[in-house]
Amino acid sequence: MTRGYPSWGNQVEPEARAQMDAAIALPVAVAGALMPDAHVGYGIPIGGVLATEGAVIPYAVGVDIACRMMMTVFDVPPDALSGARDFYVRAIETNTRFGIGREWKERRSHPVMDEDWAVTRVTASLREKAHSQLGTSGSGNHFVEFVDLTLDEDFQGLPAGRHLALLSHSGSRNAGAQVAAHYSRLAASQHRDLAGGASRLAWLDMAGDGAEYWEAMTLMGRYASANHHVIHDAVARFLGHGVLGRIENHHNYAWREKIRGKDVIVHRKGATPAGRGIAGIIPGSMATPGFLVEGLGNPDSLSSTSHGAGRAMSRTAAAKKFTWPETQAFLARAGVDLISAGLDEVPWAYKDITAVMDAQKDLARTVGRFMPRLVKMAPSGERPED
Repeated sequence: MTRGYPSWGNQVEPEARAQMDAAIALPVAVAGALMPDAHVGYGIPIGGVLATEGAVIPYAVGVDIACRMMMTVFDVPPDALSGARDFYVRAIETNTRFGIGREWKERRSHPVMDEDWAVTRVTASLREKAHSQLGTSGSGNHFVEFVDLTLDEDFQGLPAGRHLALLSHSGSRNAGAQVAAHYSRLAASQHRDLAGGASRLAWLDMAGDGAEYWEAMTLMGRYASANHHVIHDAVARFLGHGVLGRIENHHNYAWREKIRGKDVIVHRKGATPAGRGIAGIIPGSMATPGFLVEGLGNPDSLSSTSHGAGRAMSRTAAAKKFTWPETQAFLARAGVDLISAGLDEVPWAYKDITAVMDAQKDLARTVGRFMPRLVKMAPSGERPED
């Protein structure tokens, strides 16, 4: 019997739907959903949600395990940026590093590095590299930026009104990529009957190797969160601003949940948890609005919502089609100051964030909006990690 799944929006290409069709047909699959920002990925599409029974799929979690968003809201207005560009640029560039393989000579500290990294043989070998990269931001679509945030109401302890906020997007760096590579290969070796792209749907039994992967994945989740906290704490100290509060969420991860009374593993690959009352962050692009939302717990979407606007074209296509002069002109009109990025991240490479949000009003309600003002991404030419 062919299982169906609900989807949201009309901006999802047929190739992404075909990937979701293949995923929902797996013998371990229980339910699925496709978010309005969905686009082609490895295994299931980015923006895909898949529930499985007794099994975890490494590629359905993603290569950048626990990639996440974090926002720190300061007790100063967005106008603080005016006339102080150099100060805020230094706040970012002094307190994180961008690019493939980037690390600190003087390591940052966080309790996550005191945890038991020997919980698996794979993570045991990654601790030293992970420590050197703690507090770095990677490449591709990862960023650190100051945004102009408007909260429509008091939310999660944050007061309504306009605030300057720091927003970051990154994950578990090299350590997460190595964990993903190891367990993806292991899963593929156990399911050689899955040919071609379907080999990336290979799963691990939670009664066997899946339990070990789970230990590694959850450690990467704590490490990814620590990575953001190290950056945000350092920037806050540099600025000297008071902190009103923080919001954060994973969007490349798996959770133990219940569906219709059944214990399942819910994979959200490029999808944001949206259980009732759960806070989420949904950015647009470097020059379009983003949104703070509160989940509505819609069971049809497996309590999920989009994690962003979603790509409208490949990185290669975007870099070939657009130029820096037209991009800089667009950014200037939008009031965005770009410190660095690659052409593959220009705003037109992404779907219409307004249409995405309109398509998922039954998944999460908007409680605030933010607009990028000072944006830092990896310089042009860096290979993306996610």
